[in-house]
Amino acid sequence: MGVEVDFNLADVFSYESLVHAVAGAMGSVTAMTVFFPLDTARLRLQVDEARKARSTPAVLTEIIREEGILAPYRGWFPVICSLCCSNFVYFYCFNSLKVVWVKGQRSTPGRDLLMGIVAGVVNVLMTTPLWVVNTRLKLQGAKFHNTDIRPTHYAGILDAFRQIVRAEGVLALWNGTLPSLLLVLNPAVQFMIYEGLKRQLMRGAHRELLSLEVFVIGAVAKAVATTVTYPLQTVQSILRFGQHAQPQGRRLLGGLRSIVHLLSQRVRKQGILGLFKGLEAKLLQTVLTAALMFLLYEKIAATTFRAMGLRRTVPGR
Repeated sequence: MGVEVDFNLADVFSYESLVHAVAGAMGSVTAMTVFFPLDTARLRLQVDEARKARSTPAVLTEIIREEGILAPYRGWFPVICSLCCSNFVYFYCFNSLKVVWVKGQRSTPGRDLLMGIVAGVVNVLMTTPLWVVNTRLKLQGAKFHNTDIRPTHYAGILDAFRQIVRAEGVLALWNGTLPSLLLVLNPAVQFMIYEGLKRQLMRGAHRELLSLEVFVIGAVAKAVATTVTYPLQTVQSILRFGQHAQPQGRRLLGGLRSIVHLLSQRVRKQGILGLFKGLEAKLLQTVLTAALMFLLYEKIAATTFRAMGLRRTVPGR
């Protein structure tokens, strides 16, 4: 029981895969910029245990009142850099795998899920250091209600890399890798649902999806994936921030025991609902961002192929 692969290097390093990667990166960067303040509210609620969970507008109002009008956009540049690299890698891997594995056949939800997982693992291993640094920069200068959190001072992305390596060791750049690897299920489930809904809408018709159709199925796919994996996303954020207390020997790469420790600690302090603290802000931000990202991705890719006089040949669609 294996997956038969007719491997051709030209399929992997193809112009079409590059177009999908660039379109995915551009779409995600634009969408994240539009909804960035919602991500700021979500991150504060996840890592600052003393901050009371309230509505997203209330949290953003509090941040602006305490830290200034630009505070919701703190850390925008490193996040955008990380997101651009991350989505370029993910879309490139996913579409290359689609060409290699599906080739001339109809895609299935199982194959979409498997390709999403493989693309996610490659993405995590390559881009986790960028996400660790951008989490630190995004929270730098924030006013925390939890007084145990130590302030950090980084001059920028490169300085953050240098300070983290010098103070915590090079492996600290991969803090939260294990929950991140578990969280490859998030984009994998998202793409499986998105591709499945897309196939249903296009069944028997050779046409481009309407903008509203893309937006809705992108939102539905992300809402399901985010809700299912949110507790692990909370642990991932805490590990990347690097200021949680955990028993000796459990820190390296955010091991499985650290994940269990942080989850149980959160439940003990805040109850089971503490695992979903900030979910409202996350759903609002991630669903709208994903929906807009998929819409821009589809439009940018289609426009590029038309402009170059090429036809999209990604199988199974």
